[in-house]
Amino acid sequence: MENRPVDFLTFFIVWARLQGWAVPLLHVRICQWLEHCRDPERVLMVFRGAGKSTIYAIYKAWKLYRNRSHRSLVWSADNETAGMLTADTINVLRNHPLCRGMLPSKPGAKRFWVTGAKDARNASMRAVGVTSNATGARADDVDFDDIEVPGNIETAEARLKLRQRVSESTHIAVPGAQKTYSGTPHTHDSIYNERIKGGAAVLKIPLFEHSTRYTDTLKRTRYPISAPVGADGLYVMTGIHKGAKMLKEGVDYLVEADHVVFPKPPGVVVDICTMCAWPERFTRKEIEIRRQETLTLNAWDSQYGLEAKPLGEQRLDPGMMKPYAVEPVIRSANGEVSMWLGKVRIVAASLRWDPSSGKLKSDVSALALILQDEMGRRYWHRAEALRGRVAEFADDGKTITGGQVAEIVKMVKQFHLMRVTVETNGIGGFAPDVLKAALKQAKVTGCGVTEVHSSASKNRRILEAWEDPLASGTIWAHTSVIDGPAWEQMRDWNPAVTDQADDYIDAAAGAITETPERIGRVASDSVGWNSPPKARDDWRPSAGVHEVELEG
Repeated sequence: MENRPVDFLTFFIVWARLQGWAVPLLHVRICQWLEHCRDPERVLMVFRGAGKSTIYAIYKAWKLYRNRSHRSLVWSADNETAGMLTADTINVLRNHPLCRGMLPSKPGAKRFWVTGAKDARNASMRAVGVTSNATGARADDVDFDDIEVPGNIETAEARLKLRQRVSESTHIAVPGAQKTYSGTPHTHDSIYNERIKGGAAVLKIPLFEHSTRYTDTLKRTRYPISAPVGADGLYVMTGIHKGAKMLKEGVDYLVEADHVVFPKPPGVVVDICTMCAWPERFTRKEIEIRRQETLTLNAWDSQYGLEAKPLGEQRLDPGMMKPYAVEPVIRSANGEVSMWLGKVRIVAASLRWDPSSGKLKSDVSALALILQDEMGRRYWHRAEALRGRVAEFADDGKTITGGQVAEIVKMVKQFHLMRVTVETNGIGGFAPDVLKAALKQAKVTGCGVTEVHSSASKNRRILEAWEDPLASGTIWAHTSVIDGPAWEQMRDWNPAVTDQADDYIDAAAGAITETPERIGRVASDSVGWNSPPKARDDWRPSAGVHEVELEG
């Protein structure tokens, strides 16, 4: 074997058999491209979970097997990620039948030399994070492995800094060296797309060879199948994150004359896809699980479709919300209390309070109430700015006589709410305790106060909450919300800007994403404020009770 070294595909298959892996065509394509693409710069983009990094580690071991003088510098988003590729490569070198004797007894975790390496200064393989210093290094290969992650591309400044660091590879790579960028795009101006436009060779394998998205789904029932269908058939998916579903032909839809036909308009985003790149591994159930765990459509498109939208194209269009003017009512029937908004039953509610100190440049104290019906549709019922102090006290310093918390108590009573969520950033750190005291003083029981500290990017948080409800047309807004400042704030909001008015839509985003509580007792007081019928004072549905809808 030493005199007749094998090609990479053979090397990989030997390792795969040792590990007990089945080798799909997808992996064969990657192996052949890695070996035979000789371009000085190249980009490998494969959907998440496809085993790209595992294959690349085996490829790096094969390069050393073919040439023990070979030197590689691995750059990743951080030191830990870079070290993972090195660790995988060490494992292959230690255990592959063709690599016996190539490693010293204790190779370094972040850098190592194989037996027979000739450069004492530059390791056979060295791993560093993109912010680490690699000045003075020399390499025959520079491998950018998952160099682009959400944390280093959120702003234009961050993306520029990443490119400046990457440009240092020009001074590290020796003449004739090859640069390989491997990862998935996280932004529209991804470094991967930039290198491809610059002439780099590319192998791009999304999860589906063909994918068509439909967002105008409120009235239509027929949707064209616009691509060839493979042996694995159609993949029809609706929604994203918690509401995502992989639909079943013959149960959820029919295929008629090259159209997917629903029994009624789906009312949510519909993706019709064909030709899965790895159907044996990515079954319909597995795809549904991954889609349910993906927060936004853009995240799904970037990680599984390998396409990311410009942030500027993701502005929130308030015109996509449908207006309504009715107020919820409480009804009693057959021993059960229920809440109705017009003709739809409300089954959950989320009240979010984002306190503010009232300083000139701070956000207003925003209060958002989101209702949810049995179909999962949401109703932005209130968007209010709370004025004045968080709480006003009597002369005894204990009795609460007014302030923002008093307004919240009124809303809790009006809508019989079970919980208030308070963002504890900044002034919100003491607000929950004051609100609890106000609820107790008002003798409101059964309403909890949940504290939430938000550390993620606010703009990302807003996009994750609003993108799918707006795209799928599943969010309504009360006329008081539409006529107030929230409408203009949503219209003018720009996800690429960090300092802007966003308090109303941020509070509503928090209410949208919260998991609503749907069991327990309604908040009530001992003197019967606005009391619903005594038979049962919780309007949320529970099992085992016959429901009767009353007229009126």
